[in-house]
Amino acid sequence: MSYEAQLKVKATYMRGGTSKGTFFNIANLPKEAQENTKKRDKLLQRIVGSPDVYKKQMDGMGGASSSTSKAILVGKSDIPNHDVDYYFCQVAIDKDFVDMSGNCGNLSSAVGPFAIHEGMVDNVPTNGICCVRIWQANIKKTILCYVTMENGIVKELGDYFIDGIAFPAQEIQLEFVSPVDPSEELFPTGNLVDDLEVPEVGTFKATMITAGIPTIFLNASEIGYKGTELQGDINSDKKALERFEKIRIAGALKMGLIKEAKEAQTKQHTPKIAFVSPPQDFITSSGKTVKASDMDLHVRALSMGQLHHAMMGTASVAIGVAACIKGTLVNIASSSVDKDSATFGHPSGSIKVGAVISKENDKYLVQKASMSRSARIIMDGFVYVPSDTMS
Repeated sequence: MSYEAQLKVKATYMRGGTSKGTFFNIANLPKEAQENTKKRDKLLQRIVGSPDVYKKQMDGMGGASSSTSKAILVGKSDIPNHDVDYYFCQVAIDKDFVDMSGNCGNLSSAVGPFAIHEGMVDNVPTNGICCVRIWQANIKKTILCYVTMENGIVKELGDYFIDGIAFPAQEIQLEFVSPVDPSEELFPTGNLVDDLEVPEVGTFKATMITAGIPTIFLNASEIGYKGTELQGDINSDKKALERFEKIRIAGALKMGLIKEAKEAQTKQHTPKIAFVSPPQDFITSSGKTVKASDMDLHVRALSMGQLHHAMMGTASVAIGVAACIKGTLVNIASSSVDKDSATFGHPSGSIKVGAVISKENDKYLVQKASMSRSARIIMDGFVYVPSDTMS
């Protein structure tokens, strides 16, 4: 059998917030990947290094965590008043599927710089702030990404620190415009708090919300936690993870996101499950002490079946919105009862999120949610995969 050279695909490897992923200009994908979604998914999986029974992704660009097993597709947009379309692909590490049911809020901060880098944005200023108007195609929402330009290039380096990232960079502000369409239900069950019955587990108070990404919030104390846990406290506990998954499935059914439990196997990206607690002193994963006075509440969240090392950007939107609505579990746990922003503690530190919310005819309307992140290009060039990847 004759040897065929590997297939190479132009790509950019970027960090955005507390996530990393491989970015692609859709126009640079092989033609068959552009035309056939199954072949596209096979290509993205092989590039990331999945499915990998060893859960290491040693033969790909992924980093063996939900924060790094990601592929991002960006192209010029035909949607009026938008610059680019952004497709987020959460690639399962050891299973054979790509989940496109949600968004990555952290990597949204890298979409703007990437789009400018690829020449997809018109009228970019030489100096100042460029607002990149992003159409998040997975969830059909608008994201505004405010990118600093200096001497005609994206300013990536600065003095803005994110807890969970060791090095500073330039701050990028994100606005999630109308994260919940007025025709949609912010609280799909119609309640701020529900009694969530979980077969074989128990019944728990839960706030289920769709802002940013569908999220199920629980009280930490009700499920046996303090609320200051780090990754090692939960990710090494197989029984705890199995219990969280049962709760997540029960919540997904109650929110109407799935019709039967088995659908959750291929929709691991949504909904997220998180637990909240009042502000309290804690020690971060880096060993830093954070005082209760520096935050409004604690939140811990799971992504793809594992406790996240910091906080997902989309879940941060859900937290910001829920914290600003009196009566949710997030708001009750928070010391910022009547504010339009909240600072919450997570395993790596803390983050401030905000939301603008109004109420009309007893219905909550979320005008926008906001947060700051940063982003940086790590590698730019080509990724290689075996030539028969899409066969």
